[in-house]
Amino acid sequence: MFASAGALGLTPEQREQLESLVRSGLTPQRVARKCRVVLLASQGMANHAIAQQTGLSRPTVIAARRAFAQAGVEGIRRPQKRKKPSPILTPELQQKILDTTLKTKPSGETHWSVRTLARHLGLSRTMVHRVWQRFEIQPHRVEKFKISHDPNFEEKVRDIVGLYLNPPDRALVLCVDEKSQIQALDRTRPILPLRPGLPERQTHDYKRYGTTTLFAAFNILNGKVMGSCLSRHRSREFLRFIKQLEQEVPPDLEIHLILDNYSTHKSQAVQRWLQPKKRQRFHLHFTPTSSSWLNQVERWFALITDRMIRRGTFLSVRELEQAIYDWLAKWNRDPQPFVWKATADVILDKVRRCKELSETAH
Repeated sequence: MFASAGALGLTPEQREQLESLVRSGLTPQRVARKCRVVLLASQGMANHAIAQQTGLSRPTVIAARRAFAQAGVEGIRRPQKRKKPSPILTPELQQKILDTTLKTKPSGETHWSVRTLARHLGLSRTMVHRVWQRFEIQPHRVEKFKISHDPNFEEKVRDIVGLYLNPPDRALVLCVDEKSQIQALDRTRPILPLRPGLPERQTHDYKRYGTTTLFAAFNILNGKVMGSCLSRHRSREFLRFIKQLEQEVPPDLEIHLILDNYSTHKSQAVQRWLQPKKRQRFHLHFTPTSSSWLNQVERWFALITDRMIRRGTFLSVRELEQAIYDWLAKWNRDPQPFVWKATADVILDKVRRCKELSETAH
């Protein structure tokens, strides 16, 4: 049921003017019908009943009453202003949205939002959002990059990618690195569990119980990982780890180690240990500077960090290290090698284009 709007008050002069307009054959039909609406409303008739009697919609009846209440008879004689039609997304308008998004910035701000751009162009947020989705534009996001200035960049990329795409026979290719300063942390309050509509929650403050360093060697052929937790990440710890690799890798296999340029990996102690003829099966391949993304073990470090370390709670370093070894054992029961598809030419071309963009961006 609709609530009654109440009788509309009319002066004798207004009633006479309205009745005159209804009788006149010169009154436009739209005006005459609105006059009848006001006259019926003055009798206390409900809006829905007026709509049925006059053949108008209820919103039109309400609009006529409102126009009369605001401006009298002149209000219903005046042509009703229509809403400006929404603009159609033409190719030209779409290009304008793209150009404004990609080539300009709002005054005093770093990037456009859907709302600020829509307001700037006088468009709807829906239209701007549709164009951004169509072209996968996300002004709110930013990614970081670092360009290597290694003079032997191309040579090193081709060397390492060649090992990934065409590993040598009777050899083991291992991606080696250390994840240092892994903290054994415990939260100051119990973790609130995951619930419908709420993520798992933990306090921002924590208790520290020490750190450990995970040395890992990722086998690119089968995805298995040889790992060891050591207290520090100096040259002696790294040397201890590659001695462990020497023991675990069958003696009839060559060993190719892919490493970054951390000084520990190039120390004199390591070089001296590699000198004897019996260790000539070790071959060290260094990634270009600022190019640790070429080392596949970094991707594996990201997995163990995301799935176990970052949200874990540990009451001691021993407990942390045991959790790492347990996760490592679980991984090696069902290892998953990473599929490397990018050729050296593809990588070098992308780096070249990135350098060109960075040079022309200023």
